[in-house]
Amino acid sequence: MNTSLRLSLGILLLIMVNMNALGIDNNDPVLLPVKDDPTISIRLWFKTGSQDDPSGKEGLAWLTADMLSEGSTANNSYETILEKLYPLAAAYSADQSMEMTIYRGRVHKDNLEEYYPLFLDGLLRPAFKEEDFARLKDRAHNYLQTILKYSSDEELGKAVLYDDIFKETPYRMTTIGGLKSITLGDIKQFYAQHYTRNNCVIGLGGGYSPELLARLQKDLLTLPPGEPKVPPKPKYEPIDGLNVTIVEKDAKATAISLGFPIDVLRGSKEWYALALANSWMGEHRNSSSHLFQVIRAARGLNYGDYSYIENFPRGGQLQMPPVNAARRQQIFEIWIRPVPNETKHFVLRAAIRELHKLVDNGLAKEPFELTRNFLKKYALHYAPDTDSRLGYAIDDRFYGIDGSHLEKFHQMMDELTLKDVNEAIKKHLQYNNMKIAIITNNAEELKKQLVSNAESPIQYDSPKSEDVYKEDKEIMKYPLKIVADKVKIVKVEDLFK
Repeated sequence: MNTSLRLSLGILLLIMVNMNALGIDNNDPVLLPVKDDPTISIRLWFKTGSQDDPSGKEGLAWLTADMLSEGSTANNSYETILEKLYPLAAAYSADQSMEMTIYRGRVHKDNLEEYYPLFLDGLLRPAFKEEDFARLKDRAHNYLQTILKYSSDEELGKAVLYDDIFKETPYRMTTIGGLKSITLGDIKQFYAQHYTRNNCVIGLGGGYSPELLARLQKDLLTLPPGEPKVPPKPKYEPIDGLNVTIVEKDAKATAISLGFPIDVLRGSKEWYALALANSWMGEHRNSSSHLFQVIRAARGLNYGDYSYIENFPRGGQLQMPPVNAARRQQIFEIWIRPVPNETKHFVLRAAIRELHKLVDNGLAKEPFELTRNFLKKYALHYAPDTDSRLGYAIDDRFYGIDGSHLEKFHQMMDELTLKDVNEAIKKHLQYNNMKIAIITNNAEELKKQLVSNAESPIQYDSPKSEDVYKEDKEIMKYPLKIVADKVKIVKVEDLFK
């Protein structure tokens, strides 16, 4: 066997091992029967997402999913579908993320017979009408061009951050140009290539019967067989120093997002240790977390400040972590909700300073114990119903978790030691090399302040404690080592072209 062939086989074997470890190649049904649940949840996981968008066609997976869930079928117009679903108090949708597309629905079991044909028609018999395509493509374009850019600086900052970290990889951002180039023929081709039997995992939960599983399996045989193709894990460019993108916009407040890739995934002991540290640092929408206390509670500068070790889409809408947004490459992220423009430099310093302190000092025993006890109870709310637990069970399959992540989370809160947590912090977190996205006005002025490391004093409308004033003197001088050639300014209208 020649060297190149041995190398190719070795790479193939490595990819297969990684897929096995993550559970990606396992197509057995994910079943969560709950006898007393009067509803039935169906989640069909297709192993495809935005990572499969061809270059120059960014947004294709997104539009294809929308066409299945919000388009006409061979048997009904979209308007007729809505009329038929209304009395059933049911719906269906296709939730598309980077590596997963979930075609899902939930219905009371008494309405299953009327609901099931509508649900299956959407997936198996899409009409792919030109008028549906034009409507959904226009909506997607409007979201990128108008809503994301001009109506949600928080989501815009997160989108810019992810795009800066993963540009030139399959995790790249959907582009306006990519959307414009997509044709109805592209949709049909993507559907035929990726919505296949071998690319699908059935998820069933609630009060379903064994006959429903058999019926689904039989009906899905009408999909072409296909061959699952998992793109390689994205190879992002290493980050050197603090790299800042300032989006110039006539913004009344400043949104900030910052982060860097981390190589730890759900299911490992290190992940749970890091999850505990992250919860103390910035549990999503939790006022007891440290960042919230420093920026919101003590200084009243914004609505909230959070941190993450997993992708958390729709953070402004959700209280608990989303399901079925799994990915093989995560980042550590800090989300600073909009602060007064005159405080942006100060707040950026404050956030990075807190990360610096966590990395260098680790958690102390008391906050470790408090956070561990909090999470043991709080995690019980992650999946309050059968449908969300089914979503978690599908994510367990994606990550190759033996058993249940929800159960393991609770178990690990009893097993983790302070040493485990602080070792995970040291291994996976840092503060010297990261991407920073800032949505604000007066971009050139901010760049000068950042590059010159100018002091950033702060004034308040109401008196603060002496401890706050004392700490402010340290924050305003905290050194941010930012050089001019690592600060770029982009006009908001030029984004995502």
